[in-house]
Amino acid sequence: MRFFSVILLGAGLVLAINTASAKKEHEELSQQVQQIKKDWQAKDDTFNAALEKAHGYAIFPEVGKGGFIVGAAHGEGEVYEKGKLIGHAKLTQTTVGAQVGGQTYAEVILFKNKKALDRFKNSRFEGAAGATAIGGKKGAAATAKYKDGVAIMVLPLKGAMAEAAGGGQKFKFEPLGE
Repeated sequence: MRFFSVILLGAGLVLAINTASAKKEHEELSQQVQQIKKDWQAKDDTFNAALEKAHGYAIFPEVGKGGFIVGAAHGEGEVYEKGKLIGHAKLTQTTVGAQVGGQTYAEVILFKNKKALDRFKNSRFEGAAGATAIGGKKGAAATAKYKDGVAIMVLPLKGAMAEAAGGGQKFKFEPLGE
């Protein structure tokens, strides 16, 4: 009996540590998201209006990408519906083709309507590798083009990458509380 109590106590401690670690990671991610929103708005005064106009959006404050013939990218972000945080998401991308280098960028996905956001939340959404607007250019957010209810914008942060490669982004959505 005592043995099982020790095992349960140990399992409880592991769960508590994992929960605290996840909470800290989400707090850090939230700070990064808020900072990238400020940085983006400072470069493009139409950015906040584009977020407000969209039914929902996902912000990935730092996506790391690198490659030499075969490339990969990864980032984590927050997902909002009507301006309210509803969950977190992970972005992964693989590409194959002529490419070399590495870069870091922020990415925002705008969802024009509930249907587009629901596709994303149900992991039935794959983004094209190309963006419809490049952040940092004045008015770029206002001119972002929606395709199938989705517009993707990127803000280069650092590094450089030359590529003529094909591939796509995949996303995994996790609602709050899970």
